[in-house]
Amino acid sequence: MNLFEQLGLDEPILRAITDMGFETPSEIQQKAIPTLLEDDTDMVALAQTGTGKTAAFGFPLLQLIDTDSKLTQGLILSPTRELCLQIASELKNYAKYLPKVNVVAVYGGASIEEQARNLKKGAQIIVATPGRMQDMIRRNFVDISHINHCVLDEADEMLNMGFYEDITAILSHTPKEKSTWLFSATMPNEVARIARQFMRKPIEITVGTRNQASSTVQHEYYVVNGRHRYQALKRLADANPDIFSVVFCRTKKDTQAVAEKLIEDGYNAAALHGDLSQNQRDLVMKSFRARQIQMLVATDVAARGIDVDDITHVIHYQLPDEIETYNHRSGRTGRAGKSGISMVIVPKSELRKIKEIEKIIKQPFEQKDLPTGIEICEIQLYHLANSLKNVEVNPAINDYLPAIYKELQHVDREELIKKIFAVEFTRFFNYYKNAEVLPVEDTKESKKGGNSGEVRYFINIGERDGYDWKTLKDFLKATLNLGRDDVFKVDVKNSFSFFNTEADQVDLVMSTFADFKMDGRFINVEISDKGAGRSRGDKKGGEGRKRGEDKKKGEKKGEKKSRKQKTVEAFEQAFKKKKKRK
Repeated sequence: MNLFEQLGLDEPILRAITDMGFETPSEIQQKAIPTLLEDDTDMVALAQTGTGKTAAFGFPLLQLIDTDSKLTQGLILSPTRELCLQIASELKNYAKYLPKVNVVAVYGGASIEEQARNLKKGAQIIVATPGRMQDMIRRNFVDISHINHCVLDEADEMLNMGFYEDITAILSHTPKEKSTWLFSATMPNEVARIARQFMRKPIEITVGTRNQASSTVQHEYYVVNGRHRYQALKRLADANPDIFSVVFCRTKKDTQAVAEKLIEDGYNAAALHGDLSQNQRDLVMKSFRARQIQMLVATDVAARGIDVDDITHVIHYQLPDEIETYNHRSGRTGRAGKSGISMVIVPKSELRKIKEIEKIIKQPFEQKDLPTGIEICEIQLYHLANSLKNVEVNPAINDYLPAIYKELQHVDREELIKKIFAVEFTRFFNYYKNAEVLPVEDTKESKKGGNSGEVRYFINIGERDGYDWKTLKDFLKATLNLGRDDVFKVDVKNSFSFFNTEADQVDLVMSTFADFKMDGRFINVEISDKGAGRSRGDKKGGEGRKRGEDKKKGEKKGEKKSRKQKTVEAFEQAFKKKKKRK
């Protein structure tokens, strides 16, 4: 018996459900569908990504549509083009036996005129992204003044992406007497504000606990020095040969760089970020869904709307800036009742974030050690043995077998097995044979600035310009579009400062600050062979330096200058002379 029959759905929709092979409704579907069918009400439904939310609002919406009218009666807003297209596609499948129902997707990156023509033919349901919907309204291409139902899907994601004003503007064009259904994975303050402003005593349905992560996802973290993130990622990938994953980075630059490194190292990987054209993004997603891509490296914004059920791992190359975003990331795995693993690569300095996330998602993390080189080689060997045992032989090889048998006739069985395994084993063995345990903290040499992989810079702004180590680091991160761990050893003096990046960032730093002006003043950055002393992490740096500067500010004229002040002034004079010579 198909359990969807108990939810009050009409026969045409039940036939479509049977055709799609659905038999048992998910928890959110069991709770939402009967309520939405029976009551003309507003609803807030909280459930994780991948729990069947589209069907939870899609089935009742289709049943409540007047198919004899071509007026737009339902509007669904979603955060991304990908999700918009996916929802529209699923609704069309659900409406297979409702031939009069027309569903139109409205989104950016495609011809607005063509979409307007599709709407003019009559669309009972519009699925739209907020930005494109606003354009449609401004150009009078669409009339939503008669809709009966409005769905805000992934509401928290839309608000995270800055669509609050668009959403409120769109809703202002809809009638007050309508049903609004808000679906979200989390309930931050912004979502609650939308509910208060545009909904009337909404019924609240929660699957699990508010903001709670899916119970099908196992959460792990691996503590490693921030400069060894990539090596850690590589080990995690090699220790999971069948991995099918999304790797999350904070910036577009990191996303592209990590994807390129993975490709160079022989992985089927690709980047997904905002600098790609829409066609490029579509091709990447098509390849990922076909599992031609093993590791999809993505930013949070670009990954919104990814709906692939078989993702085995989510890897957080860097933790997100917003703690709630972790829930959305990890929700990409462990879907449709399957188990999944969420892995975090985290430096020691960010361990407090793990505790904060645990409180929000109400799930424990397990700290794990990165696999050793020997463990990885063993895993790969056993995986190869299992793959050989289960491989499906292509009949086309039969024509070549006689020649192959002849070529190998003098090789006995044991020797042949050894040679087959040696091909794969040697690649991993050569890479990992001398591999050491990746450090959790910086080495002493690194802390002293002696790491040849780092470059130290001078910049002509400091405390008198209103900067401390944190605000200067934030300025550098934003200007260079780098992650928080990519700018380090920030040392702020009175009128200038020092900072470090990895050596491969030199061209970026120097080109960015060439002829760089701020408030009418040139900001000068030079590679420094000095200033490799204390950074804020040293016991006598940071606060001690600040106290020293405060003391100097209180000195009277004529008082003897401290050695520290003389040193600072000497640096200033040296760099002034250097600039004059230039």
